[in-house]
Amino acid sequence: MDYDVRLARPDDLAGLPSIEDSGDRLFRPIGIVFPPGPTIAEVMIAKGAEFLVAGDPPVGFAAVEEVDGATHLEQISVHADLVGRGIGTRLLRAVTERAAGRGSPGVSLLTFRDVPWNGPWYARHGFAELPPERWGPGIRGYWDAEIEAGLHDLGPRTVMWLPLPRPAGTG
Repeated sequence: MDYDVRLARPDDLAGLPSIEDSGDRLFRPIGIVFPPGPTIAEVMIAKGAEFLVAGDPPVGFAAVEEVDGATHLEQISVHADLVGRGIGTRLLRAVTERAAGRGSPGVSLLTFRDVPWNGPWYARHGFAELPPERWGPGIRGYWDAEIEAGLHDLGPRTVMWLPLPRPAGTG
């Protein structure tokens, strides 16, 4: 099956929460059960975030927005039945390529530090933990909101950063 990555169309958005829900089930065997409430997809749709999707109809998505003058990857989610087929990697590559093309200095994200398909997976793709003294106010706000929502009670969280090359001619 073809899982090409593209910008989401308006008619793709309604199906994204179910992709996220299926992926969230993968956390249950390691003791992480997310609190009830709207999905990240629903929150990001309401905020008008940009979505990249894989497949038509979508089987995975990446939600991105600008935070602290850089690209922020809020979520990558792939349908649980299709995990391990490189779809997440394709989405991540598309996010970083779009960010670099826009001249973003890098890509930030918040994730579980020790969950194999979270922190270690991003580290294999070039991300590194970003120390708190380098956080901007937007990232700090995300961090504080996660604490308030109880996400940090589910496992250690971290902020990660991938610096991007500067476009030619920008010194």
